[in-house]
Amino acid sequence: MISPKYKCVLLKLSGEAFAGKTRYGIDTATLRKIARQIKQVTEMGVRVAIVVGGGNIWRGAQAEQDGMDRATADYAGMLATVINALALQDVLEGEGLTTRTQSAINIQAVAEPYIRRRSIRHLEKGRVVIFAAGTGNPYMTTDTAAALRAIEIRAEVLLMTKYGVDGIYNTDPRKNPKATRFDRLTYLEALNMRLKVMDTTAISLCMENKLTIIVFDLQAPRSIEKIISGESIGTIVSTE
Repeated sequence: MISPKYKCVLLKLSGEAFAGKTRYGIDTATLRKIARQIKQVTEMGVRVAIVVGGGNIWRGAQAEQDGMDRATADYAGMLATVINALALQDVLEGEGLTTRTQSAINIQAVAEPYIRRRSIRHLEKGRVVIFAAGTGNPYMTTDTAAALRAIEIRAEVLLMTKYGVDGIYNTDPRKNPKATRFDRLTYLEALNMRLKVMDTTAISLCMENKLTIIVFDLQAPRSIEKIISGESIGTIVSTE
């Protein structure tokens, strides 16, 4: 068995990843493929935590544009992430993995409250921990939640999944076939070029704490496993 390069990782799954090829809702077949990749990684002895988005169900920014109060829209989005977390938990457990879902907002009938030391203990016991409801605060994205949780649990790398895009480009490759992909970027380059890979608060958090970000295509076969094994895929954002 290949010795993993990373022992503890945080995987950010966007709502887009849950929807698969559809534009809305949860595509179970896609979720099973993701679960199998996660299982492969845990079998390598890697501790895996996951932050889930909710854009496949609810988009707070769009609701705000339609006239909804921003804070209310963001709280609704947090509930959407809980739905995704429960769906992912069920599929992971169907693959034989022990999981725990922790929510940043109180919803104890379906999820534990987020407690940092408890989440670390779950990971140490080999459980997959799913973080739902972002940071629990409006005006904060799930990208920021992913960076924050990764730092809190002392993850070695933040894995940012993209669906159908194999890294960071200077423009959207789905709209511009001549877009150029970056193999490596510094945090400052990503901030200065205003690349829409994740929000500036999240990148700044990673920069301050020297947390490496790897942006990659979740659809690519064994993509998570390849990263854990040390293969160079996607785009790396770091201090160098």
